Amino acid sequence: MATDTAQATIPETVFVDEIDGCDTSGNGTEATPFKSSIKALEAKGDNIKIQLKKDAEGFKEISGAALKKAKKGLVEQQKKAKKLAEQQAKENADLKKKQEDEAKALEYAKSIKLTEDKSLPNAEKIKIRQSVASRGKRVKVSGWVHRLRVQGKDMMFIVLRDGSGYLQCVLTGKLCHSYDAVTLTNESTVSVWGVIQELPEGKTAPDQHELIADYWEIVGKAPSGDDAFNNKVTPDADPSYLLDNRHLVLRGETASAVLRARAEVIKAFRAFYEEEHFTEVTPPCMVQTQVEGGSTLFAFNYYGENAYLTQSSQLYLETCLPALGDVFCLAESYRAEKSHTRRHLSEYSHLEAEMAFIEFKDLLDHLEDMMCFVIDRVLADEETSKLVMQLNPDFKKPERPFLRMEYKDAIAYLKENDIKKEDGSYYEFGEDIPEAPERVMTDKIGRPIFLTHFPAEIKAFYMQKVPSDRRVTESVDVLMPGVGEIVGGSMRMDNRAELLEAYGTAGIDPAPYYWYTDQRKYGTTPHGGYGLGVERFLAWLLNRYTVRDCSLYPRFTGRCTP
Repeated sequence: MATDTAQATIPETVFVDEIDGCDTSGNGTEATPFKSSIKALEAKGDNIKIQLKKDAEGFKEISGAALKKAKKGLVEQQKKAKKLAEQQAKENADLKKKQEDEAKALEYAKSIKLTEDKSLPNAEKIKIRQSVASRGKRVKVSGWVHRLRVQGKDMMFIVLRDGSGYLQCVLTGKLCHSYDAVTLTNESTVSVWGVIQELPEGKTAPDQHELIADYWEIVGKAPSGDDAFNNKVTPDADPSYLLDNRHLVLRGETASAVLRARAEVIKAFRAFYEEEHFTEVTPPCMVQTQVEGGSTLFAFNYYGENAYLTQSSQLYLETCLPALGDVFCLAESYRAEKSHTRRHLSEYSHLEAEMAFIEFKDLLDHLEDMMCFVIDRVLADEETSKLVMQLNPDFKKPERPFLRMEYKDAIAYLKENDIKKEDGSYYEFGEDIPEAPERVMTDKIGRPIFLTHFPAEIKAFYMQKVPSDRRVTESVDVLMPGVGEIVGGSMRMDNRAELLEAYGTAGIDPAPYYWYTDQRKYGTTPHGGYGLGVERFLAWLLNRYTVRDCSLYPRFTGRCTP
């Protein structure tokens, strides 16, 4: 007989395996159990019987205490979920409102049109380098937005860069409400009109002044978002990525300071040669002869003939001595060395010089005079000195005279200081001293070294041998702490018969060198010269870790872009 009381629903049995269950893919059956009792309650409700497995004994009915704890845990979990949902909803609402406000602000900004006040004095167009001399006058300055800072609703600070310096510009009121202002990005190009005023004490800006703008306009807007400049170039980016984007890296204060210092150092070298009455020449970079060994030649097809990119302009400079006297050149040299050290480049700026009627001591004195002249001139120029101190605050001029050490004494020094080869043996006379031990020695001594009198068999074929000891040459490497060799030089063979013999020893066909050999036929003379790696000199002077930082677009093994 039916009754009015509904029969109670039979509780479902749900399985929970705390060892092998899974709350993500489990469904509560014995075959695919849940991992937690809380998940079982959440998925099936509280009208269930939980069979719980905690160990190898198998499934057992959950205890009352454990069930109570699970129900309490579920309640706390639901509260947290509700709170998170409410918080997320609020954040979504705030974000939506912010986006709506920004959209309204942009629409409003589009309605603002800036116009130049024609009642103001005509602006003089200047470069930033002229800004100190232009204080108090109305000027127009154009450049790239180097830094950008918004202060409140009615003020913006733009640090402008034009390659000649940096200038802080202040935009106020309507000037920073326009669409171009509210969407302005770093590296955009702008023109700004206004008056440059000196800053009061306590405030700082480049050159201690700022341009108070009365009008400005966008010239070219740089992208924002993921493609924004600050997202493209970051200090912690991979070195290969930075090299791929070298064109953007150059805009940074460090890279541009290095290149500016480089330009001034090159000016100083040229000033030295002018003072010493050297003539600058421009040798070819496409050649058919070697200077430093065939294994490092870059070969190419020259109208069906074999040709190479020059390793050195030395041989050509020697041919200029009878016509022009002492000569120099600053040209690119190319070495196909598969080396990834921080001091090697496949293309580098090579400063080379040759001098007639000199002795070996004259060559060494000339090198010391040249480097000290350049350092003194660079430091005497206020702007260049600031660059050097910015990049290398601890730089100190080397003391004169430079240390002069013969190769045989360097071999002895390596032994005395326990500087060995990779196999654990010591270097012996006649062996080339590689870069690593050479740098260890140089850094330990801590001053410039003229390392001289290398054995003939480890030096180039054209180097003059010492008359009193034919085993060694009148040769020199200039070594600098932190970098190693930056100059290689020597006296050159001036005896024709000896040079012809040297060709044979080196396995070189003398025929293509007829024009070089003729220098010993038509009025020979004692002469010598050297080559200086500009990037290596700069790496030492500016304390750069690698010579790659001292090149506009470095070329080395595996890198020929951009």
